[in-house]
Amino acid sequence: MARKLRTIGFDADDTLWHNEKFFRLTQDRFAALLADHAEGHDLDARLLAAERRNIGHYGFGVKGFVLSMIETAIEVTDGRVPSSVISELLAAGREMLDHPIELLPHAREAVEAVADDHRLVLITKGDLLHQERKLAQSGLGELFDAVEIVSDKRADTYARIFGGLPGGTEAAMMVGNSMKSDVVPAVEAGGHGVFVPHDLGWALEEADAPASKKFHAIKNLAELPALVERLV
Repeated sequence: MARKLRTIGFDADDTLWHNEKFFRLTQDRFAALLADHAEGHDLDARLLAAERRNIGHYGFGVKGFVLSMIETAIEVTDGRVPSSVISELLAAGREMLDHPIELLPHAREAVEAVADDHRLVLITKGDLLHQERKLAQSGLGELFDAVEIVSDKRADTYARIFGGLPGGTEAAMMVGNSMKSDVVPAVEAGGHGVFVPHDLGWALEEADAPASKKFHAIKNLAELPALVERLV
């Protein structure tokens, strides 16, 4: 009997390893630096607006985040932001890029459990060099058959990646913590979408769950092997 599920795609940041918590720590540092110029909630809202504007220009990841912080700092100080603040923001960005990788609970066990019987593809957004470095440091690289670092995740992204593999999108699954980027477009492309919640989320990655039998939600990655087994 032919297997129903042949390919499993994994998101990286906040699915396999920690990411958002470092953005939050840096954002707290940003708020402290600009405390004399803007209230915390207002500053957060203005930074989020800048990130939303800039995604199309800078893409996803640390570099775009730092540039958005600098832009916001210039705005809230009416162009009078001290050079020392800019220097601290740049230093914070470098620290984020250099931070050691911390795997999330059950990440290695889950990937290893499904690696023998399925083709595994890491599909992640962000800066090419940074994502490659994180994968190398994670120790998971050898478990993946392919790595796709993309500018965005849409239905046509998954159709292209999964469509060229045995079984196509119908025999593919995408696992991730972002409903907007990992789950909804994968289901729209014809595959399975598995939502793995993370304690911290980014407002720009929020979306409603798809109304589809191919949508699945698990509490954590420890539950993934059993779900895969049911679908096989």
